[in-house]
Amino acid sequence: MTSRKKKALGQHFLKNPYVLRKIIDCISPQGQDFIIEIGAGKGALTFPLTERAGKVVAIERDRELASFIREKNIPNLLILEENVLYVNFRELIKKENSSQGIVKIVGNLPYSISSPILFKIYEYKNLFSVCIFLLQKEVAERICSLPGSKKFAPITILFQNVFETQICTQVGPNSFTPPPKVRSTLISLKKREKTLYPLKDEREFHRFLKISFQSRRKTLFNNLTLGGHSRARLDGVFQSLELEKMIRPEQVDINRFRSLFETLKASSPSID
Repeated sequence: MTSRKKKALGQHFLKNPYVLRKIIDCISPQGQDFIIEIGAGKGALTFPLTERAGKVVAIERDRELASFIREKNIPNLLILEENVLYVNFRELIKKENSSQGIVKIVGNLPYSISSPILFKIYEYKNLFSVCIFLLQKEVAERICSLPGSKKFAPITILFQNVFETQICTQVGPNSFTPPPKVRSTLISLKKREKTLYPLKDEREFHRFLKISFQSRRKTLFNNLTLGGHSRARLDGVFQSLELEKMIRPEQVDINRFRSLFETLKASSPSID
């Protein structure tokens, strides 16, 4: 495959040995671990993982790169030549994790499809104990941000409700070949023993969050009004939850969003 085609796939290969060691330290592969790697590339992370983990499944859609890694004939390595967005992780783990080891998912995620991959990970969130991802700096900071930050967003709330999120290290463009035009950040997502706040309908809650954040220049109250809620009902609910009408969505923490969602849902047949 030509370098131009690889670039179109968003492939920036990590070459900095210090960063690779940092990633491996964050993953902390153990003898019984079952590790799924998204985007094996040239195997810079894949090969060290196979030396320490029980089994590694490397997902790589690039045929040439997949063949290159497969030719190494590593006994505890499976190359899955597929688009990660179409992988059924539940079936994959059921089939390949025969030792029932702890499941970790890792990868240097392509910038162009990092958001769809992250939401796919969220869809299968109960399967993974640890997620270690190298992401575009802005995306990583969004996942790990706190209420009050301009980066606080629906993806923040969804992931932090399920995972303990942490920024591990920053990575400059020169650590990759070819160097990307943006900075990268390594983050760790560790599954909580139980969610911070249980949700009865996660899909509807996600939809509610998107409505709540649809315009950052507007207040939460106005966004919900534009989303179809009556001002009269919102007045009562905001008053009961002691929410100011001028509050912006990024200023509301996870628990209050959950309370707002459930209160509105209880007082209305649907959230439209």
